[in-house]
Amino acid sequence: MTQLPSPTPAPEVQPTLLTPFTYSLFRAIWIASVVSNVGTWMQNVAGVWLVTTLTSSALLVALMQTATSLPAFLLSMPAGAIADLIDRRRLLLFTQGFMAVVALLLAALTLLGEVSALSVLGFTFLLGIGAAINAPVWQTATIELVPRRVLGFAITLNGVSNNIARAIGPAIGGAIITYYSPGWVFLVNAVSFVGTFAVVYAWKREAEVASGPAENLTGALRAGMRYVQYSPAIYAVLFRTFAFAFGASAMWGLLSVVTARRLHLSSDTYGVLLSWLGAGAITGAFLMGRAGNRLTFNQRVLLGSAVFVGTNVALALVPSVYWLYPVMFISGIAWLMAMTSFSTTVQLHVPKWVQARVVSMYMLVFQAGLALGSMVWGELADRTTLETALLATAAWMLLSLLLAIPFPMRSAEGLNLEPAGHWPAPTVATDIDPDDGPVVVMIEYEVALADQPAFRVAAAQLTRLRLRDGSLRAGVFTDLAQPTRITEFFYVATWGEHQRQHHRFTKEDQAVEAHVRQFHAGPEPPRVTHFLAFPRSGNVEMATSYETMESLQ
Repeated sequence: MTQLPSPTPAPEVQPTLLTPFTYSLFRAIWIASVVSNVGTWMQNVAGVWLVTTLTSSALLVALMQTATSLPAFLLSMPAGAIADLIDRRRLLLFTQGFMAVVALLLAALTLLGEVSALSVLGFTFLLGIGAAINAPVWQTATIELVPRRVLGFAITLNGVSNNIARAIGPAIGGAIITYYSPGWVFLVNAVSFVGTFAVVYAWKREAEVASGPAENLTGALRAGMRYVQYSPAIYAVLFRTFAFAFGASAMWGLLSVVTARRLHLSSDTYGVLLSWLGAGAITGAFLMGRAGNRLTFNQRVLLGSAVFVGTNVALALVPSVYWLYPVMFISGIAWLMAMTSFSTTVQLHVPKWVQARVVSMYMLVFQAGLALGSMVWGELADRTTLETALLATAAWMLLSLLLAIPFPMRSAEGLNLEPAGHWPAPTVATDIDPDDGPVVVMIEYEVALADQPAFRVAAAQLTRLRLRDGSLRAGVFTDLAQPTRITEFFYVATWGEHQRQHHRFTKEDQAVEAHVRQFHAGPEPPRVTHFLAFPRSGNVEMATSYETMESLQ
């Protein structure tokens, strides 16, 4: 009988920019977010305008930006930890409802004529708190709405949402202020949260299974910072993000000054320039969708930084605003290209258990770069000239291209960050309280002398993973009496923290561990032993010096 050939599997369809819209929940949340973002930009315009009409103090007007940004500096990292500790859907419902109530109260007071400049600042600060808590969980929710292979396009579409809102929100808000009052803008913003609340409420998110003993907020913050410290792929992105934001801040901070002082044009022209920037960002999303995987994230950031070199030179030297329109358009493309590359790289390199914390640190670094850069370039412009500050910024962006050498952005292609779940539960004689500790884990290997140089290299990678996932100390020791006997150890603060390590170890990490174990030459698997600090005794005693003993006699 003739055997029929096996059917050739159909090639997997490559995702495009529109692929995330085929997932109904992402589509619904994206549409709701566009409406909410438009309301936010309307609120920003109306708030600043209202304070301007209520007071003659320029300081109070300037403090509107502080009231919006300060909560992000204060709360980004705690918000990220909270988002990793509790159900993200419930947290989104809380933040959306909280911001809707705050905007509604501000609208009511404004329409009743009971509002003051200070109260507008206060309500703006409360909205900033809601936004700061909402941002990390909103960023990380995207990875639950679409498959990993289309995550980059989904994040790009989130950037498109923000730029659509930036392009039309201020115009709509300005029109309502002109014909009605800022109070109606605040009311529209309050209503804009309702759509997002309804969509998130309808999200039937799968309940998460608890992975080890619950963390407290302080421990969760430490775990997030430790994860970044021992993750080269993550801190490389953070360095590059800060450098880019620090240089790109000059465009955001000095564009209005270029328009008014160098080109002697009105605020209308400034608004048009921002519109060109937003149009470029939206166009950039579609260009990136067509480009697909032709450019790596590292190459996109390099290209975006190179464009901003030209942007700052143009802002310093171009004599006509008509030449700046295409410059702003191209800058919008570069901005979206770089920012989505940073955000996507971070999210693709982080397992779910620490995702919101790492994203919050990324957002904090980005905001710090923008804030510090605006101060530095603005001060430089005041002390020298506007042109000098912009050319210095261009030089900074040019030098930042060299960061790609020590801090390359690594590809996340093929990473499997699902929990490995392969560590067997340790055998214990009695029940152990999760707060008991510290714990020392020792793993004994038999490694031939000829294999030990390669073993040390592999073990160094495993040591980094131990430290990243919660160990306070980790290392490898050789038995002086039996040189082929090598012991790996790691020291953990509590038994509960060690249990969490079991759940933090990913399948990607498992491959590193397997590489270390392949050097083991003993007849039995490596021996694993757990040691717990003796009950009610000091964890580690410090030897008393001879001089101290003499003084005690």
